[in-house]
Amino acid sequence: MLTAIVGINWGDEGKGRMVDLLSSRYDIVCRYQGGNNAGHTVVNEKGKFILNLLPSGILREETVNVMGPGMVIDFEHLFGEVGRLREAGIDITPDHLKISDRAVICMPYHRLLDVLEEDRLGDAKFGSTRRGIGPVYGDKYMKKTLRAGDLLTMEDVRRRLPALLEWKNLTVAGGYGHAPIEAEEMLRWLETYALPFVPYICDTTEYLTEAVKAGKNVMFEAQLGALRDVDFGIIPYTSSSPSIAAYAPIGAGIPGIRLTDTVGIMKAYSSCVGEGPFTCELFGAEGDALREAGGEYGAATGRPRRVGGFDVPASRYGIRIQGADSIALTKLDVLSYLKEIPVCVRYSVDGQETDRFPMGVALQTAKPVYEYLPGWNCDISACRRFADLPAEAQAYVRYIERATDCKIKYISVGADRDACIEL
Repeated sequence: MLTAIVGINWGDEGKGRMVDLLSSRYDIVCRYQGGNNAGHTVVNEKGKFILNLLPSGILREETVNVMGPGMVIDFEHLFGEVGRLREAGIDITPDHLKISDRAVICMPYHRLLDVLEEDRLGDAKFGSTRRGIGPVYGDKYMKKTLRAGDLLTMEDVRRRLPALLEWKNLTVAGGYGHAPIEAEEMLRWLETYALPFVPYICDTTEYLTEAVKAGKNVMFEAQLGALRDVDFGIIPYTSSSPSIAAYAPIGAGIPGIRLTDTVGIMKAYSSCVGEGPFTCELFGAEGDALREAGGEYGAATGRPRRVGGFDVPASRYGIRIQGADSIALTKLDVLSYLKEIPVCVRYSVDGQETDRFPMGVALQTAKPVYEYLPGWNCDISACRRFADLPAEAQAYVRYIERATDCKIKYISVGADRDACIEL
């Protein structure tokens, strides 16, 4: 099996929870894009873990985890993330974690540039996580970056870095008026946080190619969701990398392979971190109650998430862009407090109702058209079969299945690893 696990909506759909659950069926879990600008929360018998960079299969000793060439890696953050796992008794070795020599290094000056630009934009800011993701991807496509494999030849890094910083300081100092970045400071950062990972750096393209030839099962783990994709998302309020399943083999470093299936993750309601259009958003007491019931705060940033009812137009669009073969519906249990469940069934754009997901100005001005379905108003966290669910919960799941025209294969009814129903 060569399976992509991807988000259908704005990100934060519960991908980490599903990857952790399903990873027992896979030999390898590979992150193929993004950096530490989003988080996957995993709860299992070992505790609760928030993973920003590491693939979610890292919590299974028998699973090999790969950080692909499509990623941008802040080694200071990775250093801390690995350290926290080790403190929790989880050993991480080069046999357990492999870092692509082609992955780009997210340097401290990328973080600085992210902060400087968001501050300059003021009220017009994009809602960046300020972790350097946009600036480092920009440098990647300008071919002015360091890659993980460069750490194997530090003498060459010492030779190249001053020229890189001379160019970068034209913006940092000349543009923003900030103190220039010093080469020695950057070298000390690399020596402290990046060089400890040299034993983990390898040609992951060769490793994955041989693994696929040998019939190994590989899971490709995405960050964020379809609506945050740099090409198909709600520009400019997106990430800076492709978060869609079609990019998985490329970002993993094995562009010649074909996925066997794609599992799309979406919540039983909607949530969104950051700026940008979010048509189905609920406000006031209704929104506050849903946010608290779902614990909707960003895993990477801690920011309160915007919340809304299940969004049919956005979800149908996301499923199509991701090419999802099946759906994992997460956090169904969160809705148990409701007597009536809000569902955004259509948008109203310029006074006309539509079930299409629009772009541009139309999306900015769209209004939600809500309908309410009967709730079940009882705890479902102990349910392990579809038949165990109350009739109203079953009807809600089947409604979403029909509305999005995609079969639901998994239903999460709690945070614990086994709190899941497989249809």
